[in-house]
Amino acid sequence: MRAENPVRDRNPQSTAQIAGHPLHPMLIPFPVAFLVATLVCDLLFWNTGNSAWSTASLYLLGAALVMAALAAVAGLTEFLGDRRIRDLSAAWHHMLGNVVVVLLSLWNWYRRYEAGDAAVLPTGLMISLVVVLLLLYTGWRGWEMVYRHRVAVSDR
Repeated sequence: MRAENPVRDRNPQSTAQIAGHPLHPMLIPFPVAFLVATLVCDLLFWNTGNSAWSTASLYLLGAALVMAALAAVAGLTEFLGDRRIRDLSAAWHHMLGNVVVVLLSLWNWYRRYEAGDAAVLPTGLMISLVVVLLLLYTGWRGWEMVYRHRVAVSDR
């Protein structure tokens, strides 16, 4: 029979938190929503040709990158703060996949900033689609850490 160890038996804790509430899950909805909205604006631009949609997607990408940077700081703090989190393959997939999402989005933003509407079709739209598909995967792996491995779930 295994001896009880109060530290080992506790859920992996968030090291980036305010009053016991982990910051990473509070921040991630923003870049996700902005990146999905970028894809929607790209599709609307493709359908209408109205450059307002292209402009909206540029601003959405910029906002997504700012919020993704904040979420990344909180996520990296958690990743580095507890070895048990680093031991999870889901954590590595989640982190590396989101790094790819940010790099693709940064490239997509820069292309649009430099070339305007011409950067949206077809390449910008394809990048936006790939980013949203990657977010589905990385989100799945992130929730796997919470629901299966109980990362940052209170023991109380």
